Amino acid sequence: MKYLGLAYFTPEKFAAMAPEDVKELVSQCPALDEKMRATGKVLISASLGDVESWRTLRPRSGKTHVTDGPYTESKEVVGGLFIIEADTRDEALRIASMHPAATLGQEGGWGIELIPLDFYLAR
Repeated sequence: MKYLGLAYFTPEKFAAMAPEDVKELVSQCPALDEKMRATGKVLISASLGDVESWRTLRPRSGKTHVTDGPYTESKEVVGGLFIIEADTRDEALRIASMHPAATLGQEGGWGIELIPLDFYLAR
């Protein structure tokens, strides 16, 4: 089974942190990311670009309209994603718990959402 992990953060909380605290927090991420990838179960792992560069496409009157920013209005923003292939949900949870957003960054409002996927590959 494949699982999508969405790593969230709260921009306002992150912005309220002292720059040196942000730097210290972010410096811990590569080692945790590598530990998660070392399981051999992570198919994709990516950080998402700055929210200011996001675009949303919506259908309107038979045409596609493009607007700035994320589609949803929320306090939290998806900052990264990963896909895990695991034999059980418990295994997926164990691997996802290694991600920095599941172990660090409480002060930045970090968190993970783990979602089972019905996965189809385009050929």
